[in-house]
Amino acid sequence: MARISLDQMNKKAYASVAHMDSYCRRALGTELYDFVKLRASIVNGCGFCVDMHSSDLIAMGVSSRKVVNVAAWQHTGSLFDDRERSVFALTDAVTKIGPDSVTDEIWEEAARHFTDEQLGDLLLGISTINVWNRLAISTETVPPAEAESAAAPADGEQS
Repeated sequence: MARISLDQMNKKAYASVAHMDSYCRRALGTELYDFVKLRASIVNGCGFCVDMHSSDLIAMGVSSRKVVNVAAWQHTGSLFDDRERSVFALTDAVTKIGPDSVTDEIWEEAARHFTDEQLGDLLLGISTINVWNRLAISTETVPPAEAESAAAPADGEQS
C-alpha cells in the first residue's frame, strides 16, 4: 500500500505529469517509450515501474528475452539494434545526470538515429519516467500481488 495516493491528493499536478506521459507515448510510440521507461526504472530501482513496463512490453508482443535483457543492454551483442542501444545509452546518461553524464559521444550517437525534435521528445520521455519513478519510490508504491495484477489495473502511471 502506498504512503499516499498522489492521484487523489494532488490531482492537478498528477494530471499534468499524466498529460506529459501521454504526449511522450504519442511522440515516441508505445514500444520505444516503454523501453525508455523500463530502462530508467531499472536504473532507478523502481519495482512498480519495472513490473508495469516489462509486463506492458510482453503484452505488446515483445519477446520476454528482449525485455529481460534491457537490464544488461550493453552486454547483449546484437539483441538490440544501434538505434535501441543509443536510446538506452541516452536514458542511462539522463537518468544518472551529472556533470559528465550526457557526453558528446552519447548525444551524437542518438542524433544519428533521431531528428532534433525526436531527441527533444526522448529527453521529455526520459525525464517523465524519472518523475514517475521518484513518485513511486517515495510513496513506496509496489507491484500488485500476482492475483491482484491479473484482476485489476494498477493505480498510478498511465499505461
